This record gives sequence, C-alpha cells and structure tokens, in this order.
Amino acid sequence: MFAEMKTSKASSSSCFITICLISVSFCTIYLLVLLYLFRASEVANIPASSQGASAPTSLEHLVFGIASNRDSWLDRKDYAKLWWKPQKMRGCVFVESMPDNESFYNDSSSNSLLPPVCISEDTSRFRYTYRGGDRSAIRVARVVSETLALNHSGVRWFVFGDDDTVFFPENLVKTLSKYDHELWYYIGTNSEIHGQNWLFSFDMAFGGAGFALSYPLAKVLAKVFDSCLERYPHLYGSDSRIYTCLAELGVGLTHEPGFHQIDVKGDVFGLLAAHPLTPLVSLHHLDRIDPIFPNMTAKQAITHLFEAVNLDSERVLQQTVCYDRWFSWTISVSWGYAVQVFENHQFLPDVLRAHKTFRQWKKGHVVQEGYLFDTRELHIDPCRRPTIFFLDRASSGEDGIESTYRQYNSSDNCSLDVGLPKKLAEVKVFSHKLDLKIKQLQAPRRYCCDVLPFSQGEVLQLAIRECKEELIHIH
Repeated sequence: MFAEMKTSKASSSSCFITICLISVSFCTIYLLVLLYLFRASEVANIPASSQGASAPTSLEHLVFGIASNRDSWLDRKDYAKLWWKPQKMRGCVFVESMPDNESFYNDSSSNSLLPPVCISEDTSRFRYTYRGGDRSAIRVARVVSETLALNHSGVRWFVFGDDDTVFFPENLVKTLSKYDHELWYYIGTNSEIHGQNWLFSFDMAFGGAGFALSYPLAKVLAKVFDSCLERYPHLYGSDSRIYTCLAELGVGLTHEPGFHQIDVKGDVFGLLAAHPLTPLVSLHHLDRIDPIFPNMTAKQAITHLFEAVNLDSERVLQQTVCYDRWFSWTISVSWGYAVQVFENHQFLPDVLRAHKTFRQWKKGHVVQEGYLFDTRELHIDPCRRPTIFFLDRASSGEDGIESTYRQYNSSDNCSLDVGLPKKLAEVKVFSHKLDLKIKQLQAPRRYCCDVLPFSQGEVLQLAIRECKEELIHIH
C-alpha cells in the first residue's frame, strides 16, 4: 500500500514538472515573439537615410553650393566642367541675376555638363558696414542657407566653394569619409600665409579653398544664419561671416590640408611638388598664378593635370622619394605632375620642404609674410637646382599605370656631364592605382620608389610601391 502511494506521488510530481516546463516554454516563446515585434517596429520607424548610414559615402551624398556672379561664371565655367559629374552630383551655382546675354544659360548642350544656375535671394535688408568692402559678401555667405533650402534628400555633406575652385571629387569623398556625417563638422583649411590668417582667423575655412559642413550642422546653421548675419555687418568677407556664426554654435574648424586656398603668386611648382601626405581635394586662384605646367594657359594646364587625375585621383601630387646608388641622385616624384632629380644625395626632410618658387600674395611685415608650411630657398646657382621633368602623358593597362615625364627645357647654360641628371630626356614611372582604406587615410604613410635596373641612356625608370618595414634614406 505504501508502495502504491509512493508511485502515485511520483507520477503526480512528474506531471506537475512537465506542465511547468511546458508553461515556461510557452512564456519564453511568447516573450521572444513580443521582443521581435518590438524591434521590427523600431526599425520600421527609422528614416531611410539612417538605415543606410552604414553605406560608404559617395558623390550622391554630397550637395554643392558654388558662389559666383553673372559675369565671372561665363569666364570660369570651364573649370567646373573639369570636375562636375552631372549624373552623380547635385547642387547649384548661385549668381545675383542672369546676364544680359542669356544664350549660354539656354544652351542645353553646355548646361548638361555644368551645375544648374540659381538666382540668389535679395539681401538688401542686411547691413554691410565694412569700409571699402563689397556687400556681395552677404549674398555669397547666404549660399550656405540657400543651398540647404534646395531640399535635396539623402544628404550627408554640403560642400561650398567659389567659381574658380577646382575640386577633385573622388578625393573629396575619400576625405569626408573619415568623419561621421551625423556629427557637427566644419571641415576645410586656412590660408597658406600667416598674414591672411592673422587678419581673419587661423580657425576659419577660407571659402576659395572650399569647405564642407555635415548635414546636421548645416541644418542648424541655416535656422540661425540670418539673425547671426545681422550681428556682424562690420565683417569683410563671406567666409568670415560663416566662421563667426559657426563659432557662436560652438563649432571649430577641422583642418584638412588637401584643400588649397593658394594665397601666393607666381610659380606654385614648389608648393604643389611638396604636397602634404593627404589626397588633393581642391585648388584655387588658378587665374592668379602662373600656369602649373610650362608653355600652357591656366585652363590647358589644369586640364592636363586631370589626365592623371582621371587615371589615379588619389595618387595625384603624392610625393615619394628614392635614391639612386650609382649616380648618387635623389629623386622626388610628385605623381601626375612632376619629377625632380637632384644631382647629389639630399636628406629626406630637406626634399620634403617646398622650394620657394612662389612669392607673397601681399608684402608686409616679415612675420606676416611667413608661410604655414616648411619652405626651402632655391639654390643661388640655377645649375645646382634639381632638374625638373613635367608630366607628358599617362596610360593605364593590365600591368598598372605608366606615366612619362619630360625634361623642361630651361635656358640655363649648364654642363651636361655624364653623371648629371640634365642628360636625361625623360622619366618613366610605373605604379598601380591607389585605393586607400579609411584607416590608411586616418594614419597616412608615404609610399616608396625604386630605380629600376633597366634604366639606361636618356631614360630613367622608377617604380612606386607600398613601403614595408623600411626607411626612406640615403644608401
């Protein structure tokens, strides 16, 4: 009898445990289903732009606002044709009014290669009190808010520049990709000249070099911009007004040296040949400097540079240095632009300095005339200066990219000893298309180059490659 009672209790206990397990299982499944439905509803309510936030930044995420006027745009539109990609880019060129001759604007074949033209809003209600200045600075400053008012969708960055600003779009995208577009960013560069920065600000993005605002920052700025303009009628330019309003929002400039204001005059060879270790993003003032290639007009020269840009945008102007053991030469390659061959060994830090081939924008106090980058005086004897080879042609094939640089025929009456680089007619450089990852952009490193053993006669051949755990030094 006691055995039967024990068996009955065991059976009841077993049934109770089974029921509990089934109940717990049902409850668990129910809770998991509720959690899944809750998460699904959250995802459904996220805007499409946020859902795609992990997608890489591309040209389609950028909107451009270009400041111009009805007279200068007709002369400078050819610069925009070089870099504007109609099928991929959005934005507007802002002018105060249509020119008297509107035939250009009605020419559909020409317009198809250029950004659309927008008429700026009336700014007569704003005061401008800077003596001797130009009140168009207010109109140009408001390009920021008027570009935002175009109401484009899926925007991550707004990019602004002048009508003579030449952008390098792929490099611009790569540069902006380093930053979180959902945060407040003001990205650009200041002037190369100490005096210009002292006069305006070392933390102001100079508008001619171009600058970028992240979408959330531009959105907030547009809301307060007009009220901010009213507080600063005494400022000189448009970029000063933008900088000041951003300062009131508590946002500082993120410096990117790939943007270039070019506040110098004359021959900018030394500046370009010693480009910073970052992709070339923009050039400015091309009409106010010597053509960047000899025996060409300014527009022909920048068009020639784009022949290299179209093959390998990220490598353009990137400087690499190698040493020839046989002749004790030092060779500096600024890819897509020029090669310099020094007749003797030079220490690397000296080669990386910009030769002062250019001159000051304005003359003033010796401190104000200083540059914000390392410079090096030209040798007093022209025959002791490096032999320069400018880009002649470039092509791409299965084995990579071959670029050829021909010696510029200067008027120097220098000897042509067999050991001197002036005996060379051309330099061939072999490389592969550069495609830097975000981490490589955040921690950039210079590439290496080698003098190829089959260099002979009047042709010097070089190969650019990624450096290993090695030093770039005199052998």
